[in-house]
Amino acid sequence: MSKLETREDGLYIGDSKVIKGWESYSGWYWFATELEQKDYGGSPLWFGYVQGFANEWGTFSQGELDAQGWRVWEIKDIDLAHAGRRD
Repeated sequence: MSKLETREDGLYIGDSKVIKGWESYSGWYWFATELEQKDYGGSPLWFGYVQGFANEWGTFSQGELDAQGWRVWEIKDIDLAHAGRRD
């Protein structure tokens, strides 16, 4: 399991800096640490950490998140350093 840590310059998961994050009404979080592909079927493909039923590293597309409509939103930069479940 990876640990979320707030540092002076933002949110980190292990040694990876989070560049973008999303959260949902269901309590899931998606944290992008890399842009894998700029255009993956019309939307970006991210690599990062997901806190869902299980916490895991992997890829997810912006299209997957957008398809959930109002139930998923991007975390504001000012709030990103303090987002996620801290175990």
